[in-house]
Amino acid sequence: MNDTICAIATSQGVGAIAIIRISGDESIEIVNKIFKGKDLTKVSSHTINYGHIVDKSGNVIDEVLVSVMRAPKTFTTEDVVEINTHGGIASTNKVLEVLLTNGCRLAEPGEFTKRAFLGGRIDLLEAEAVMDMINAKTNTQRELAINQISGKVSDLINSLRDDMVQIISNINVNIDYPEYDDVDIITDEILIPKIASLKERITKILKESRNGRIIKEGIKTSIIGKPNVGKSSLLNALLEEEKAIVTDIAGTTRDIVEGQISINGILLNMIDTAGIRETEDVIEAIGVEKSIKMMNEADLVLFVLNNNEELSDDIKTLLNELEDKNYIIIINKTDLPKKLDLNGINVDNSKIINMSIKNNLGLEELKNKIIEIFNISGIESKDPTYLSNARSISILESCLEAITEVEIGVKNNQPIDMIELDIKDIWEKLGTINGTTYEEELLDEMFSRFCLGK
Repeated sequence: MNDTICAIATSQGVGAIAIIRISGDESIEIVNKIFKGKDLTKVSSHTINYGHIVDKSGNVIDEVLVSVMRAPKTFTTEDVVEINTHGGIASTNKVLEVLLTNGCRLAEPGEFTKRAFLGGRIDLLEAEAVMDMINAKTNTQRELAINQISGKVSDLINSLRDDMVQIISNINVNIDYPEYDDVDIITDEILIPKIASLKERITKILKESRNGRIIKEGIKTSIIGKPNVGKSSLLNALLEEEKAIVTDIAGTTRDIVEGQISINGILLNMIDTAGIRETEDVIEAIGVEKSIKMMNEADLVLFVLNNNEELSDDIKTLLNELEDKNYIIIINKTDLPKKLDLNGINVDNSKIINMSIKNNLGLEELKNKIIEIFNISGIESKDPTYLSNARSISILESCLEAITEVEIGVKNNQPIDMIELDIKDIWEKLGTINGTTYEEELLDEMFSRFCLGK
């Protein structure tokens, strides 16, 4: 944190401008050494200054605009300078090279955001949301990220921790100063409702975090079925493009083909898999194996059947395994004579969609069924305030287990000092969600996933 870092903050390539970001105690002095224009050490904070970047021989490298922002009112809380250059690769890299030879160090991925966290500018949830904002592909994802950056999600965690502090403080006073008359005596009648309330709020946040994960990551959707039932045609129809090869030859799709669509702001990450059948072709057999694996891992299974074909025993077996999954049975080729019989198959009739993909019939009904299964229309899109990070959700799940154990302990008359220790442990766990408490290894691992220059 004592050195000055720099990195290209825009995507490299040909463009109108490129931005090189510098942060640290010496950022203004270092840039001033290579800047031909105003004396940057004397300009006001948060100003943009016209001039040129020059090398040690005084040769002009590029015509630039330099933004000077003095600590602490900056993203990193350090002195920050941003050099706006022309967007060519050669000129941008040359400016970066001159900065490195004049005392800057190349920033590590995510180091600017890491410094913002360590400087108290943002908490850990807000830091994670910065990368979510960069990666957002839908408007709903953008809204989720901006609410997390603004601190709305952190407020949920801070509120839980504040209420726990009140309980911990009251218990401590009861233990250490029992003679005080003006302090509420913590009895089971008082404690049990407070613990139950905390448990209810944690449960509610976890329940809603499912929506956050769906917004952030989308719905992993596998298209499953025998060869030539219309899986690739379904993928192409949903994508409205010829993504997958469609032929009458069985086994055309030998590996997974992927695509994405947005339904009401929620991404469907669709995977067209190899047709499921017995085969002696080694490559096709590997594809079939992958298909079954993808079916087991998917959030949603679109199982395509041929209306003009009887069910085989292996497909009957797979259909009966769908009970514990989110699935939709698609009966395709309804324009052909019916030979399909689903009697004896344990599937929900409300999840059966009749389609003729060739004639573009049933697509809207399919989309509406997906919206219904995942309650997409009920996901708050105007102001989504959900946990969406797997790390945070995992920690909160462990807190729910712990608060449940505390509730049982109180009802079983566990000593109050043990209850206090357990609640304090949960309070500390909650602090790791927004980074009130953290381990250095966690920061290194988390920020390493960021892009360079952020």
